[in-house]
Amino acid sequence: MIDFIYLASQSPRRKQLLEQWGVRCELLLPDASEDAESLEVVNKGESPTAYVQRVTGLKLLASLDRLRRRGLPPAPVLCADTTVALGRRILGKPEDAAEASRMLADLAGRRHRVLTAVSVGLPGARRDRTWAALSASWVTFEPLSGVQIRRYVASGEPMGKAGAYGIQGRAGLWVSHISGSYSGIMGLPAHETAQVLQAAGVQLI
Repeated sequence: MIDFIYLASQSPRRKQLLEQWGVRCELLLPDASEDAESLEVVNKGESPTAYVQRVTGLKLLASLDRLRRRGLPPAPVLCADTTVALGRRILGKPEDAAEASRMLADLAGRRHRVLTAVSVGLPGARRDRTWAALSASWVTFEPLSGVQIRRYVASGEPMGKAGAYGIQGRAGLWVSHISGSYSGIMGLPAHETAQVLQAAGVQLI
């Protein structure tokens, strides 16, 4: 029986969610020699759905290679990626406060999608086995004033988050409606994650 997994994500929220679900995980993070940021570059004309699935698949391949390179005990590896989309426009992690402010101004008073792709890989002697799932949710923000946006950006919370906000934080006060997976909007959809982990042999409830 598999009693732990590797989590190839720096997101503390994903680790917290897994622990809440009773999944024991060990971090499998990139080392200094890896260019992890390059995996998140958007291809020209790429749709948000295709983008988030492709990036998650690339992260999984890199993580399985990392596992072998470090000579670690074999166990399922879980990767995920979240993006915010306004139509076909992809809103990733803001590079600075100005970009975060622009993203939030665009989201204010509008409905947008949050896409989270999840993939699990099980290393094998001959070939790796992989499973993948996608969660799509809708989020509606109330109209926001410039003062609200400036205060939120000044808090530092938008940085490092797709779409420049985290629903589990202060920005949750602006959300008037969601349709889909709350945990998926946080970065790891419960139902889809359970499906891919169980397919890989991880015992859940």
